[in-house]
Amino acid sequence: MDLNAIYLVSDSVGETADQVIRSALFQFETENYQLKKYSYVQTLEEIDAICAKAGEDEKAMIFYTFVQKEMADYMQDRIEKAGLIGVDIYSPVMKGLGQLFQMKPLEKPGINRQLNKDYFNRVEAIEFSVKYDDGRDPRGIEKADIILIGVSRTSKTPLSIYLANKNVKVANIPLFPESKPPKEIFSIAPERIIGLINSPKKLNEVRKERLKTLGLPPSASYAGMERILEELEYADQIMKQIGCEVIDVSNKAIEETADHILHYMDVMNISRKHL
Repeated sequence: MDLNAIYLVSDSVGETADQVIRSALFQFETENYQLKKYSYVQTLEEIDAICAKAGEDEKAMIFYTFVQKEMADYMQDRIEKAGLIGVDIYSPVMKGLGQLFQMKPLEKPGINRQLNKDYFNRVEAIEFSVKYDDGRDPRGIEKADIILIGVSRTSKTPLSIYLANKNVKVANIPLFPESKPPKEIFSIAPERIIGLINSPKKLNEVRKERLKTLGLPPSASYAGMERILEELEYADQIMKQIGCEVIDVSNKAIEETADHILHYMDVMNISRKHL
């Protein structure tokens, strides 16, 4: 059976179309498709070639993002003449914003990827989160916008990097009974600290997988339920002592937890003043 061909065409990298379509595909329980991505399409001749190629497929659909109206209009015209199905992702958004702001768009492909202050701030935040990952240096606590605390396998590191990509400087501190947490977490505003917890069952599962990747037996105490409950009780005591926000990550994707934290920062008026 021939796969349905989904063409993603853009005058830049094509991340927007890629993310939109991949997100939408999750709503369809099928793998009967093939993504064909065409980035940095700059000429009408390239559009002609892509539409001709799509016309050769038994079933094809084209999703495109052009910031230049001339290119978008030409693509739509070629799609209609070829009898194809096409969706213009950008133009309705550009038109709506133009009406809102009462101005014409710049129509410069890739302008959102240009090196600007926001880009360098993001790089700085990522470097910060790597430097102060896993409690390596407690001095990062006072410099961070947000401090994540929690037992092992509560997604502290991936969450730190994800938030760093949102221009948030994050330090994360592991909690375990054998070691007292840095004194700095008791001296800063508790609003800047986020406690992460996970269900005992989930921790048991992920820790067993972690041991497996390390070539260690799953029966090690690190993944044992008794040890997990001990750690969670200890972490709960620390979080209550601090009085910080606590998030259960057991049934949340990294993106969901990050959105929760970003919303919390807005509500609590925690600015990214360190950037």
